[in-house]
Amino acid sequence: MPEPTKKDEMPNGQPEESVAPSLPEISLEVSPPPEAEAEGKEPLETDGKEAEPTEPDALQAVGAQDGNGSKRRPTGGVGVSEQAEPAEGQCPTPPPDDDGAAQPCPTPQTDASSAKKLSVDLPNDSVPAMGRKDSVWSLGEGQAPEDLDKPIDNPPLSILLIEKPQSASVPVGGDITFVAKVEAKDLLRKPTIKWFKGKWMDLASKTGKHLQLKETFERATKIHTFEMHIIKAKENYAGNYRCEVTYKDKFDSCSFDLEVKETEQGTQNIDIRSAFKRSSEGQEDAGELDFSGLLKHRNQREPKQQDDTPEVDVWEILKNARPDEYEKIAFMYGITDLRGLLRRMKKIPKEEKKSEAFAKRLEPAYQVDKGGKIRLVVDLADPTVDLKWYKNGQEIRPTPNQRKYIFEHKGTQRIMVINNCTMNDDAAYAVAAGDEKCTTELFVKELPVKIIKGIEPVKTTVNERIELECEVSEEGAQVKWMKNGVEVPTGVRSRYRVKSEGTKHYLVIDDASREDTGTYSIMATGGTSEAHVQVDLKPLKVFVDLQDMTVMLGQPIKLHCEIFPGNVPGRWYRNGQLIQPNDRINIIHRNKVHRLEIETSSLHDAGDYTFVPEGYSQSLSAKIHIIDPPRVHLDSLNLPDNTMTVVAGNKLRLEIPISGEPAPRVVWMKGERVILESGHRVRAETYGDQTSLTIEITEREDSGNYKIVLQNEAGEASASIKIKVVDIPDPPDAPLVPVVGGDWCSMTWEPPKYDGGSPILGYFIERKKKQSSRWMRLNFDLIKETSFEPKKMIEGVPYEVRIFAINAIGVSKPSEPSKAFTPLAVTSEPTMLVVDDVTDTTVTVKWRPPETIGAAGLDGYLVEYCIEGTNDWVVSNKELTEKTKYTITGLSPGCKILVRVKAINAAGASAPRTLQHSILVKEVIEPPKIRVPRHLKQTYTRRVGETVNLVVPFMGKPRPKVTWLKEGKPIEPSHVSIRNTDCDSIIFIRKAERSHSGKYEMTVQVENHKDTAIIDIQIVDLPGPPQCVTIEDVWGGNVALVWTPPKDNGNAPITGYTIQKADKKTMEWFTCIEHYHRTCITITELVVGNEYFFRIFSENMCGLSEAATQTKKSALIVKEGLQVKTPEYNDRDFKEAPKFTQPLINTFAIAGYNTTLNCSVRANPRAKVVWMKNKIIILDDPRYRMFSNQGVCTLEIRKPSPYDGGLYTCKAINDLGEAQVDCKLEVKGGFSFFELMQRGVPLNLIDKYMNETKIVEQDK
Repeated sequence: MPEPTKKDEMPNGQPEESVAPSLPEISLEVSPPPEAEAEGKEPLETDGKEAEPTEPDALQAVGAQDGNGSKRRPTGGVGVSEQAEPAEGQCPTPPPDDDGAAQPCPTPQTDASSAKKLSVDLPNDSVPAMGRKDSVWSLGEGQAPEDLDKPIDNPPLSILLIEKPQSASVPVGGDITFVAKVEAKDLLRKPTIKWFKGKWMDLASKTGKHLQLKETFERATKIHTFEMHIIKAKENYAGNYRCEVTYKDKFDSCSFDLEVKETEQGTQNIDIRSAFKRSSEGQEDAGELDFSGLLKHRNQREPKQQDDTPEVDVWEILKNARPDEYEKIAFMYGITDLRGLLRRMKKIPKEEKKSEAFAKRLEPAYQVDKGGKIRLVVDLADPTVDLKWYKNGQEIRPTPNQRKYIFEHKGTQRIMVINNCTMNDDAAYAVAAGDEKCTTELFVKELPVKIIKGIEPVKTTVNERIELECEVSEEGAQVKWMKNGVEVPTGVRSRYRVKSEGTKHYLVIDDASREDTGTYSIMATGGTSEAHVQVDLKPLKVFVDLQDMTVMLGQPIKLHCEIFPGNVPGRWYRNGQLIQPNDRINIIHRNKVHRLEIETSSLHDAGDYTFVPEGYSQSLSAKIHIIDPPRVHLDSLNLPDNTMTVVAGNKLRLEIPISGEPAPRVVWMKGERVILESGHRVRAETYGDQTSLTIEITEREDSGNYKIVLQNEAGEASASIKIKVVDIPDPPDAPLVPVVGGDWCSMTWEPPKYDGGSPILGYFIERKKKQSSRWMRLNFDLIKETSFEPKKMIEGVPYEVRIFAINAIGVSKPSEPSKAFTPLAVTSEPTMLVVDDVTDTTVTVKWRPPETIGAAGLDGYLVEYCIEGTNDWVVSNKELTEKTKYTITGLSPGCKILVRVKAINAAGASAPRTLQHSILVKEVIEPPKIRVPRHLKQTYTRRVGETVNLVVPFMGKPRPKVTWLKEGKPIEPSHVSIRNTDCDSIIFIRKAERSHSGKYEMTVQVENHKDTAIIDIQIVDLPGPPQCVTIEDVWGGNVALVWTPPKDNGNAPITGYTIQKADKKTMEWFTCIEHYHRTCITITELVVGNEYFFRIFSENMCGLSEAATQTKKSALIVKEGLQVKTPEYNDRDFKEAPKFTQPLINTFAIAGYNTTLNCSVRANPRAKVVWMKNKIIILDDPRYRMFSNQGVCTLEIRKPSPYDGGLYTCKAINDLGEAQVDCKLEVKGGFSFFELMQRGVPLNLIDKYMNETKIVEQDK
């Protein structure tokens, strides 16, 4: 037997659709199956377009095996397309794009009563399958044959689009325009429109030279027009397009197809290998409307080098190859666009081969009703050929006893009759004549099963039998029982039983319960029926009710009740909480008896118990009361000897657990006094399972025994507890400070009288300054003794100290502060004790204060002396002296004494300062020396009427004799007062006059030694007016004035003149110039026509003269035109040799203090200044600084010493000559021989220094 061929292939391996003739369209009405209707699902609908496979197996349209062994129909065979528009609420299903994928659309539930009209399209490859929509067969309720010709309701109109774009075709390279219009009468703004190709490619991003989008609006008609222009269409532009319009919550869409027709030309002119290579980004039209433009970019492969292999016609190879070899051939010849290649092959007209065995083939498809019969007729070209029939690839063999298949022969016709068609006969059939084969497909239409008698409502009680009955139109029909929309389970263990007797169907529930209440329905292919079933409970009867009980704690509890019906379960509740059985609780149900048993009762078991029968609102209840004798649980506190210790001042809350049921009455007592709950500081509280004693602020008096008494209906109990209140100790008494030092003291104290019930652990000490309020702790470790020595105190500051006592409870309050004490220390010894003067009976010593005086201050000094060789010190001054100089009197001439000085303050006497060498009591002659103050070394100037008071100090022993002379004549005491002391002389003039001016000579003489000093006093006054003022010349607005200096210059140089002018008419004086130094001037800018007088004031350091000298004649300013004679002047030669205008002055300096030497020089050109000491030029010596500013020359000597004394010279040199001035500098305050020895100066240097000092004194 030859092997049967595939359903969709001819014996030569070509697909069946290439030879199938075109047949008329067969319209069918198909409804969804009962399963889909019950579950609310849409019938499965798929795209009928041929999917373009990517594997060889996809090219073979062979259906997969079903569960019953039959094959599914291939998509290339008979397809069913939906003709009806979608119902309202559904989106229109757009045609698939080039890839064969349908647009997504929500699938709402389909009403079982709504029918869909579908059409069966038989393939015909001679006509392009544009717009054809195929789908698989959908089972469901269909229309009766007499209803097929009824008109179909028109679909709902579009809500936005008034004109939709229509499907069209265009040749390759041609242009086409699609138009969509929207009416804008009810729209407030322009709607949004989008153009798509396929499912998701938005064409707005693809606009360019091949695609343009245009929008216009006509105001007259209020219509928006949207246009899509495709320019120079290409083959890959073909496919399904979609237009979507959106405005707020409104939406409308429309799908249309574009067919691109290829120009008629032979396939031999097409380079298939280059035509079906995918475009890349580098090409001109890459990715414009093709999906390949959206693929992931990859580097373009380099073109392979052309080889010399001969050209191959790939079209011929593909035409003669089997479909499963297409991919292999495409890969071999470098064709990458396999999908486009398959679409192109479909469009190539195929040559139909004339059959040699069949004169007429089977129809592509047949349809028959279930239970009917069908005739399959084929006409043979050769009646002698053996014929075989196949069903789903299996040969059909006739049997004598079976009348299912009947084979008939009528001439060249061969007929197979299928009787009593069932759903198993719905299959693919084929007939083979020799090597040729033709196929067809048989569709069996199942008639809907209708319900003749529906189910009726049922109302019954629990445990009764329920039987629901329904009658259908067909015996043996399949029905489905549902409860509340859910299919009823009918398994072996199910409570539901389903049975059928002929056309009657039953649903039986043997033992009904309340859960069986609901809506039951039966579903058949032709309708449904439903009814409500109500299951109620039987009335409840109580034979034995629950009883209230009172049980001692720990005894068993047994609750018992009897109800009818007996098989009703129930639940036990305690205080509204469900009771679950456990090891202690046992729940028993036997027929009518329900029991709850608790082995050992506890306090938690007390409460309201309720038994609720299941399904009933009625309940049984009882109260259980648990009683227990009262008890006090002091052991839980773990108190030693039942004693509670608390710190005074703290809050005490003593909580003691108690037990007893019902809650006992608690009474707290201390002695005979009952503690109430309403107490303010001490109160007792009881709540729950414990009682508490609260003392807000404990005191020492709260210590003692407390008793607790508990009472309830089960008995009485009592207990005692002791409370011990401990406190901080009392503060100690004020400490004593017996000894005080310079920065320390010694203090003692006594322990506190009361230790607070706990031993004293130690003490803290604090101190503070008396005037301060801030205490500072002195120790951080406890001091166990009762004495302490504070240190590091500030001398002279009053302090106070206090004590804290510490025990285990805490720190006591501070003691009273001690009496204020001040740490004091004696001063250090006086310093620099030297002999100041010695006479025949006195010795004068002087010293300096101590370096450290201390806070106690210095009350004075005590001077003591003793004769050399003895140790008997005699106090020279009975009373303390505050001065640092003292003269010891009453000494014997020629004796030698030692002297010492002590500093005395409140702390006592300091260590003495003693002279290291003894002093010989014998007077020493000291040559006199006048110390002229620095301001008196120059001319001392005062104004008339001012006071003159000059003090001139001097030295010398014994007391020198002082004399004063003026201009070589004695001074009259009536004019000048002179007062002399041991060390200075004072000259005093109460009211100076000009006659007091002059040079005063002071002479100091000791025996044959004397010293002289001259003091120049100048008393100045206002000057007189100029002597004569004349008008020398008048020209233009100028007047030349000349005058002579005043006769009286006021005993001071004239510093300038002030010139004023006055108009003759008004005689009001105005100042022209002030501080003018010359005696001639030209006054300018005078008014023409006015006549002026002039006057001049003279000026010195005291001010302007009291009167002014006025011109005798006036100056008349006349108009221009007068000739002024200009005198000729010779240039003055200002060159000048150096000349000192202020010489150097002999100066006395104090050792260690800076001093300066000043002089002034005038020279032109500027002179070079050189300073010399003892005729040696001073160069680069850091102890000297030289300045020169505006002719004033200064030499600064830094911290001079006696060595810096000598003759200083300032020398000025320029091209015209030189000049110099000299002065002597004497440095006072040098060291004595003893001081130099103390400083460790070598003897040779001391000798040299002493000799130089003597020479200087002799020179003076």
